[in-house]
Amino acid sequence: MIDPELRLRTVRTAASTIAEADRAETRRQLWRRRRQTTVSRKNTSGKSSFFRRNKETSGTTEADPRDKPTSTANGTPIPVGKRRDIHFNIPLPQSQLDSRGEPIVRYARNKVRTSKYTPITFLPKNLYEQFRRVANIFFLATVILSIFPMFGATTPQLSMVPLVFIISVTALKDGIEDYRRASLDDEVNTSAATKLGDWRNVNQPTDPRTTFQRLFGLGATPGKVTRGVRKLREREASSMNNYQLTREENSSHQRNQSEASVTTATNTPGDPSSGGDYSYPPMQEVGNQSVSSFLPNTSQYAMSTRSARSNGVVNYDRQTSGTAHWERTLWKKLEVGDCVLLTENDQVPADIVVLSTSDANGLCYVETKNLDGETNLKPRRALRATSSILSEEDLEHSSFILDAEPPHPNLYSFNGALKFRSAPSGVDPSSQSAAEKLEPVTINELLLRGCAVRNTKWIIGLVVFTGADTKIMLNGGDTPSKRSKIEKETNFNVMMNFFALAALCLIAGIANAFYYAQNNTSGDFFYEDAAAPSTISAINGIVTLASCLIAFQNIVPISLYISIEIVKTIQAYFISQDVDMYYEPLDAACVPKTWNISDDLGQIEYIFSDKTGTLTQNIMEFQRCSINGVSYGEGVTEAMRGAALRQGRSDMLSPEEQDEQLRRFKDEMLQTMHRAFKNRYEQPDALTLISPRFASDLTSRDSSQRAHIISFFRAISLCHTVIAEKNDPVERPFELEYKAESPDEAALAAVARDVGFPFLARSNSALEIEVMGQVERYAPLKVLEFNSTRKRMSIIVRSPEGRIILYTKGADSVIYARLAPNHDADLKASTSAHLETFANGGLRTLCVAYRMLDEHEYLEWSRAYDAAAASMQDREEEIEKACDLIENNFTLLGATALEDKLQVGVPETIEILHRAGIKLWILTGDKLQTAIEIGFSCNLLKPEMEMMILSANSPESARMQIEAGLNKIASMTAGPSSADPTRKRHLGGFAVVIDGETLRYALDPALKAMFLNLGTQCDTVVCCRVSPAQKALTVKLVKEGRNAMTLSIGDGANDVAMIQEANVGCGLLGLEGSQAAMSADYAFGQFRFLAKLLIVHGRWSYQRVSDMHANFFYKNVIWTLAMFWFGIYSNFDATYLYQVTFVLLYNVVFTSLPVIALGAFDQDLNARASLAFPQLYYRGVLGLEYTRWKFWMYMADGLYQSIIVFFIPYIVWTSDLAVAPDGRGIDSLSDFGTTVAIAAIFAANAFVGLSNRYWTVITWVVIVGSTLACPVWIAIYSQFDTSDYINEFTILFLSPYFWFAVFLSLAFSLAPRYLARAVTQIYHPLDKDIIREAWVAGNLKEQLGIRHRYRKNKNSFTENSALFSGPVAGTDHHDVESGDDYTPVRFTAGEQRPQAMSDGSLSPPPADRNLLDIQTDRRPPISPALSYYSASGIPVASATSDAFQPSQAPGSPPPNSSRPPSMPNAYVHENRSRPDGLDYEMRVRTSLPSLDSSGSPPPARAGLRDRQESWVGSSDRSPMRTPNPDSHRPSMEEDQGWSGAIAL
Repeated sequence: MIDPELRLRTVRTAASTIAEADRAETRRQLWRRRRQTTVSRKNTSGKSSFFRRNKETSGTTEADPRDKPTSTANGTPIPVGKRRDIHFNIPLPQSQLDSRGEPIVRYARNKVRTSKYTPITFLPKNLYEQFRRVANIFFLATVILSIFPMFGATTPQLSMVPLVFIISVTALKDGIEDYRRASLDDEVNTSAATKLGDWRNVNQPTDPRTTFQRLFGLGATPGKVTRGVRKLREREASSMNNYQLTREENSSHQRNQSEASVTTATNTPGDPSSGGDYSYPPMQEVGNQSVSSFLPNTSQYAMSTRSARSNGVVNYDRQTSGTAHWERTLWKKLEVGDCVLLTENDQVPADIVVLSTSDANGLCYVETKNLDGETNLKPRRALRATSSILSEEDLEHSSFILDAEPPHPNLYSFNGALKFRSAPSGVDPSSQSAAEKLEPVTINELLLRGCAVRNTKWIIGLVVFTGADTKIMLNGGDTPSKRSKIEKETNFNVMMNFFALAALCLIAGIANAFYYAQNNTSGDFFYEDAAAPSTISAINGIVTLASCLIAFQNIVPISLYISIEIVKTIQAYFISQDVDMYYEPLDAACVPKTWNISDDLGQIEYIFSDKTGTLTQNIMEFQRCSINGVSYGEGVTEAMRGAALRQGRSDMLSPEEQDEQLRRFKDEMLQTMHRAFKNRYEQPDALTLISPRFASDLTSRDSSQRAHIISFFRAISLCHTVIAEKNDPVERPFELEYKAESPDEAALAAVARDVGFPFLARSNSALEIEVMGQVERYAPLKVLEFNSTRKRMSIIVRSPEGRIILYTKGADSVIYARLAPNHDADLKASTSAHLETFANGGLRTLCVAYRMLDEHEYLEWSRAYDAAAASMQDREEEIEKACDLIENNFTLLGATALEDKLQVGVPETIEILHRAGIKLWILTGDKLQTAIEIGFSCNLLKPEMEMMILSANSPESARMQIEAGLNKIASMTAGPSSADPTRKRHLGGFAVVIDGETLRYALDPALKAMFLNLGTQCDTVVCCRVSPAQKALTVKLVKEGRNAMTLSIGDGANDVAMIQEANVGCGLLGLEGSQAAMSADYAFGQFRFLAKLLIVHGRWSYQRVSDMHANFFYKNVIWTLAMFWFGIYSNFDATYLYQVTFVLLYNVVFTSLPVIALGAFDQDLNARASLAFPQLYYRGVLGLEYTRWKFWMYMADGLYQSIIVFFIPYIVWTSDLAVAPDGRGIDSLSDFGTTVAIAAIFAANAFVGLSNRYWTVITWVVIVGSTLACPVWIAIYSQFDTSDYINEFTILFLSPYFWFAVFLSLAFSLAPRYLARAVTQIYHPLDKDIIREAWVAGNLKEQLGIRHRYRKNKNSFTENSALFSGPVAGTDHHDVESGDDYTPVRFTAGEQRPQAMSDGSLSPPPADRNLLDIQTDRRPPISPALSYYSASGIPVASATSDAFQPSQAPGSPPPNSSRPPSMPNAYVHENRSRPDGLDYEMRVRTSLPSLDSSGSPPPARAGLRDRQESWVGSSDRSPMRTPNPDSHRPSMEEDQGWSGAIAL
C-alpha cells in the first residue's frame, strides 16, 4: 500500500525543474546499470553459434515464446513476431522454401496507401459509412414503402430523389477528399529510386503474382519492365553521362573540397541519368533550378571502381555472372533484400541498412525533418564488414545473412546482426575452415524511410523493411473516418423524432382502425365502396400506419444532412480564404482536408502538440554565456519577457525599444572588434551574442579576462562534429555555413565564427580554426560522441605545440560532477548562479571544460577505449566505462546559453488558448531538459506552477510517483472532505513532466486511469522521449477516458499517428512537404494560426451548426404536426392537408435556404472581438450550445407553433366569416391547407430570422426570398388547370380573412420566443450578449481598431456605464479588482468615482479579470490586437488576489476543474441542479452597483443604454442588493436578482 500522506516533490523555477529531472534520470541510469550487470552475469553461461539455427531449424522459426524474456535489460520491450533472415547471394535453406522452390515468407510491398478508399472498395465502404446515419436507413425504408400503391404515395418515383441526391453528393464530396490523399500517395509511390539490376534477390519469388493473377494474366510478368518504370527511364533519358563511384582514404567532409565523388565517365548515347533532389513526397523541379544528377539507370551503366581486394563480406574467389548494374526504378517496386544506391539529397525509400558510403570512415548524414521536423543532421555509419564495397562487382562477390528483428514502431531502436564467413584467399568461404563472424546492427546503421541524405555523395544499402512494415508507417496507422460530435449526437435527435413519428403513426393507425370499425357514421355516405384496403379494421389500421409513415416522414429532416454538407463546405471555403492564416514564405493558406468536422473546432478541450518544428523553428541562437564567472549577453527571451509581465515589472523595454537597443549594442560591439583584429569570416547579421562588454574584454590586452575568453571560444571552435561548407568558394570564399548533428552545435560554431574564432575545415588528420585572425591547426585524436545517457561530448586533440588537450561540453550536472576536486569554488558558484539565471530565462545551457593529458595516460586510455569499441557484447556500456576513465578532473571554462527560437506568436497563442479554457499537452521526442526549457520559453510552464517530475524505472515506481502526485495535488487543493473551509486551490496550477519510459508504464491498463486522473488535474503536461505510438496512445487515453474533444498538431511523419487519433488533426506545412500535413484534417503554415482557427472559425462553426440543427428539427415539426392535427377531422386516414407540391418544395425551396444561410453566415461577434475575449470559447468546451435540453425546447416550440398555425386558421375558416371577393365561401381543403401552409412557412422563416445575429445582404435575400417564394408559387401554380387547385391565388390573396389568419398565427407563434429572448438578454444575458451590445454601441469596435459605418457620439454611454467603469457614487463599500499587482480600491458613499479615460476607449480585460471587468485602474489599456513578437501584450491567465478567492464550505464540492483557468473562483457561481451544465454561470460582481436601501430593483429596460441610465441616473435605483462583505460569493437568493449574469 502507498502511504496516503506521501507527497511528490515539486519544483517551480526552470533551473530547479531541470535539476530535478537530471537527478531523476541519474537515478534511473544507475538502476539500469545494476540491472544490466545482473542480467549479463546470468547470461555468461556460454555462447551459441549464430549459424546453428540455420542448420537445425527454419530461419524464421523462434524458440518457445515462454522461454523468451519480454524486455531487454534496460526495460525496452522486445518486439513481438518472427525475426527475418535476409540472404544476400546465399541460397535460402530448404526449410524456408515451399514445394515449388519459392520462399515461404512473403514481405509487404513498398507501395503505401494513406487514403481510405480504393476504386473497388469506394462504393461499398462509402455506402456503409453513410448508412451509419439512422436517418438514411429510415428514408430508404420509406422509399421502399412508397413503391406500393396501397400506401397512398402520390409520386413514388419522386420520393427517392432526395435520398439518391443526398447519397450521391456526399459520396462525391468524400471521393474528392480521398482522391487528394490518393494523389499524394501515388506521387510518393512513383518516386524514382536506384537499385541493383540483373541480379537475383533470393528473398523474393521469381513470380510474385498470385495464382488468380497468373491464371488470368494479370499483373506484371517477371522480367518485364512495367509501364511506369519505362516512362521514368524515358523521362530521364535526356542526361547522357555515366558515372563511377570512387572514394579516397583521406576524404574531407567539406563539400567544396570533397575527395569522395561520383566520377564522370564517357558519354554514351541513349544512356540516361537520374535526378537527385527529392522531397517527401518528392517534389518536381521548380522554375529554372536544375536537379543534381549522379546516377544512370540503364543496363549500359558503367561499372564503378571495384575494391582492391577481398575484405569482410567481399570475396573475389566467388564466381559471379558479372551482369549486375545500377538501374532506375520506382519506390513501389523495391522489395526486401534489394540493394539500393542513394545519392546526396535523395529521400530514403524504405528502411535500409547502410552497407557502404562515400566516406572513408563509413559515415553518412541524414536529415529527419520529414519525420520529426528537425533540420539538424543525424550521423549514421556503414557496417564494418561491408564498408569496403564500392561497386556492383563488389556486391556480386559479397555474401552474408542479415538477421533482423520483426517490424516494430520504435523509431529509436533496432536490433540485428550481420552473419558472414571470412576465409583466406583461395579458400572457399563455405568450407568449414572459414571463420564464422558476426557484427551487430543497431539503429546507428539503419536509415528510415522518409529521411533525406545530406553531405554524403553516395550510400549503398540493403532494404530491410518495406511499405507497411517500415517504422514510419507502423507509427501512422490507418486513415480513420472521422465524424463530428454533433453529427454523432444527431443520431439521438433523429431517434427521438423516429419515436415521435412512430407515436403519431401509431395513434393515426389505431384511430383510423377504430373509425373504420364504426357503423352508421357519415363515413358510410362519404367513403366510396372498396375504398378501404380491407374489410378488416386491424389491417386498415396497419395500412394507415404505413401510409402515415410516408405522409409524416418530413418530421425526420432528410434535407438536414445535405444542408449540413453544404454549410460545412462553405465554412471550409471561408477557412481556406482567411488571409490571416495565409503563410507567405510557403505561399500557403489553411487547407481544410476534412470538411465535415468544422464544428468540432469549437469544442476542443485538450490540444496535443509536438515541440520541434511545431512550437519551435528548430533554430538556436547563442544569446548569453558565462566565462570565468563573468556573464555576457544582452538578449531578452520570451520567457524573460513573460516573467517580467507576470511580476509586474516596469523596467522591461517594449519589443521595439529592445530591438533598437540591441542594434546599438551590436554596432558598438562590432566596431570594437574591427579595431582590434580582422575577421574575414564574420557574418554581422547572424551575430546573436550581443555584448559590448564582451568585445571590450576580448580586445583589451590589459584585461585579465582576455585569456579566459580566448580559451573558452577555442574550446567552442574545436569541440563539435560540425561540417564547414562554402556554398560559393569562388565568389564568396569567406562565407562559411555549418552543418551539424544538432542545431545547438551549429549555433555555437556560428557565434564563435562571428566573434573571431571560426572553424574552417575538418579532415581525418587536422582541424583548422582561426583565432582572432591567426590560423591554428589541431590534430584530432578521438571524438567521444554525445548521447542522451552521457549528456556530454568530448574531443581529444593535439595542439600545434604538441600538447594533448581534452575538451568537453555537456549538461551542468554532468560537468560539475567531473570537475577537479581542488577546483576554484568561487568560479563554480558564480557560474552556477549564471546557469540558474539562464535556465529560468528559458535558455538551454551547456558547460564547457578542458583537461590537459600526458602522452602515457592517453596511450593507455586509447588502448582501453579501442578494446571497448571492438567488444561484441555490451558494447555501449563498455565504451561508456572507458570514457569515464578519462573524462574527469576537468577545469571549468564557462557556460553557454542558447535560445531555441519559437515560431512567431507561440507564447501569445498559448496564452489565448489557455484563457479559452483549453489545456495543452506537449508530446515530444526530445530529452527532458529540452522540453522543460521550451515549456518555460513559450510560457506554458510558469514559475508559479507546481511542477512534478515523473521518472520511474519500473511499474511499481511509476505507480508510487503517480499516487504521490495525486496526493500532492489533493493536499494543496480544497478537497470535498476538507474540514477547513479556508483552504484554497493552488493558484499557480500544476504541471507534470514525464519521460517516455515512465509514460510506457503509465499507459499500462493497471496505471492509465490514475495517470489520466493526474494529468487532467494539471494545467500542463509535458511528455518527453515519446515514440509516435505513445503519442497516439496518450491522445486516445484522454479522448476516451474523459470523453473530451481533442486536437493534435504536428509537422513530422512521427506525428501522423496522434493526428489521426485525435478528433481533429492539424498538420504544419513544411518547406519540403510534410507527411503530417498530408494526413491531417487541417493543414497550415504556423502554430499561431491555431488561435484563429479555433477561437474564431471553430466557435463560429460550432454555434452555427448548433443553431442550424435546432432550427431544422423545429421547422419540420411545425410542418408535420399541423398535418397530424388535421387527422382529428379526417378520421386519421393519412389524407394530405397540403397540396402535394407544397410537400415536395417545403424542405427544398421554401424553408431550407434560410437555415443554410444561418449555418453558413451567422456571427454573434466579430473575429477581433472573439480573439479579444477568448473566454467566450469555453461554452463550446462545456458543450452548452448544442444540448438535448435545447433540442427539446425547439421541439416544444415546434409543437406549440403547429397548434397555432393550424387552429387559428381553423377557427377563422369555421366562423362562417371567410368569404371570397366574389361571394363564394372559403371552405375547400385546398383553401384551408394553403392557409396553414403559408402560416407555417412564414413562421418557420421568421423564427430563423430571430435566430440570426448577423444580417448580411445574403441573409436578407434568402429569408425574404424564401418567404415570398411560397406566395409566388401559389400565384403560378394557380394558373394551371388542375383538379384540386384552381384560382387559389384569387380566392385567398384577395381575402382579408386569409391575411388576418396568417399574420395572427405568425404573431402568436413568435411571441413566446421573442419575449423569452428579450427577458433573457435584459435580465440574464450571456457574456457574448453583453459584449455584443458593447460592439453594437461602437466603442468596442473603436478599441479593436475597426471602423463602424455609423459614427457614434464620441462620448458614448458605454464609457460611463457600470459595465465598463467603476461603481456609481452613492453605493456602499464595493471592491474593484484590476490585476494581480493592483491593490483593490474601496469607494464609499459620497465619494466621487474615477472618471473614464479621456479618449473614451474600452480595453478588453486581462485574463486574470472577468470578461467584462471594470476599467478603473490608471494603467494604459492592454491592446487586444495580437502581437506576434512577444508575450508582453498578453496578460496573466490566472493570477488573482487571495482576497477574492471564494471560501469553501465544509462538505462542498471542490472547484470545477473543467472551467477555464483564466476565470477566478471569485467570479464563478456553479449551479449543479442540471447535469448538462446549462446553469453553469459566471457572475460579474465587481461591475455592478448595489440596490438602494429599499431593496427595490429598477424596472426592466430593453438595452444597455437603459440599464446604464437606471444605474447612473439615480443612486436609489440599482439592480442588485449589496453583497455580503464577508462572503466572497453571493448566495443563491442574491444570484436570482443579478442582472449582470454571464452564463457559461
